[in-house]
Amino acid sequence: MDTALIVGYLASICSVTSFIPQVWKIFKTGDTAAISAKMYALTVTGFALWTAFGVMRVEWPIILTNAICFCLSGLILIKKITRRAR
Repeated sequence: MDTALIVGYLASICSVTSFIPQVWKIFKTGDTAAISAKMYALTVTGFALWTAFGVMRVEWPIILTNAICFCLSGLILIKKITRRAR
C-alpha cells in the first residue's frame, strides 16, 4: 500500500468519525433546531457526487468515505425534515 493510499484512508477515518457524534446526539436528543435543512441537503448532494466521482475513478478511500458520510448526513437530513413536518 503506498503512502498516498494510507493518507486517504486516514482522512476517511477522520471524516467519518467527525460525523458520528452529531448523528448520535441528534438520534439521542431528537434536537435538530440548530441544523439547517438547506445546508444538509447541499451536504448530502455533495457526498453523493463525491461518491460517484470515486466510483468513476475507482478510488476506494473516496468511495468509502463519501458513501458513509452520505448515509450519516442523509440520516441527519431525514431527521431534520421529519421533525419540522410534525
